[in-house]
Amino acid sequence: MRHLVYESPGRYVWQEADDPALADSRGAVVRPVAVAACDLDVAVARGHAPLPPGYAQGHEGIAEVVDVGADVATVRKGQLVVVPFQLSCGACRECRRGMTGSCTSVPPLASYGLGPLAGLDAGGLLADAVAVPFADAMLVALPEGVDPIAAASTSDNAPDGWRAVGPYAAELDWLDPADRRVLITGGLSVGLYAAATAVALGAQVDYVDTDPGRLTIAQALGATVHDRPDPDRGWTPYPVTVSTSARPQTLVRTIRATWPGGVCTDTGIYYGGGVELPLLAMYTSGIRFVTGRVNARAALPEVLGLIQGGLDLRPVVETVVDWADAPEAWAELRGKTVVVRS
Repeated sequence: MRHLVYESPGRYVWQEADDPALADSRGAVVRPVAVAACDLDVAVARGHAPLPPGYAQGHEGIAEVVDVGADVATVRKGQLVVVPFQLSCGACRECRRGMTGSCTSVPPLASYGLGPLAGLDAGGLLADAVAVPFADAMLVALPEGVDPIAAASTSDNAPDGWRAVGPYAAELDWLDPADRRVLITGGLSVGLYAAATAVALGAQVDYVDTDPGRLTIAQALGATVHDRPDPDRGWTPYPVTVSTSARPQTLVRTIRATWPGGVCTDTGIYYGGGVELPLLAMYTSGIRFVTGRVNARAALPEVLGLIQGGLDLRPVVETVVDWADAPEAWAELRGKTVVVRS
């Protein structure tokens, strides 16, 4: 079979690889049909993330099941499924408590399409076929009528946006309508998915960014947009804030815009090292600060539930290209791109 590999800066090529096979009776083999570029893929393509060449690409996508082991009960051949980017068994202690990104049945950080970062590199989804070791635990059927292109990032970035707002829906519901406010400082697609989630949950969303394309998308999703790099110091504080830009100053400004007892989630990856946080101010005002990787499989049912309820994630997708054009498209990544094949 063929899979797409990051060969050198600015160059992605199809390479031959061994055909995947069922690992055991619990596994499946899938054929990816819609693969999205994660925000990290964009950062690598633009030289902003220090990942070395030589690894298979693609860790967000929808696939068709082409083979299943004898003990697989929840998915069947021919079904379209979401393939979470992290490998998880569904049975260990960490999986049972929702920490599917820290499954103890596989090496730490085991995942698709993140070769140098993955404790176990499971290959990439930009491939003719992919093996899934724990089919019942990992694969989730794509709901009937849901567009695979719109849902391609439900493997990673869409759950990452959801977890910044969704867990606090009950807190927002408890507030007076005028106080159900969410601040999002944007950066690539995760901030847009957070905005979409917050709007779907009935919050008033202020989205801060300087990228014209993302501002247009956020507005289409129902957010009020602000063309500026950081939140204004004079803004009324928010119960829920989200920082996705990976800029230290913006993170600090976002924390300071969080009201006492509120929660600020940061989804950024800071390759440059430490970030100085206003810990005394956070302590005295009781701000909860959340960072770390998303547990994509655990969040996936919530995201799909919102989609079934009418949430349209299609506006976040900026570019759709044919499978044959994946090498050129991946080299030119600037935003959410989805590669599709029939």
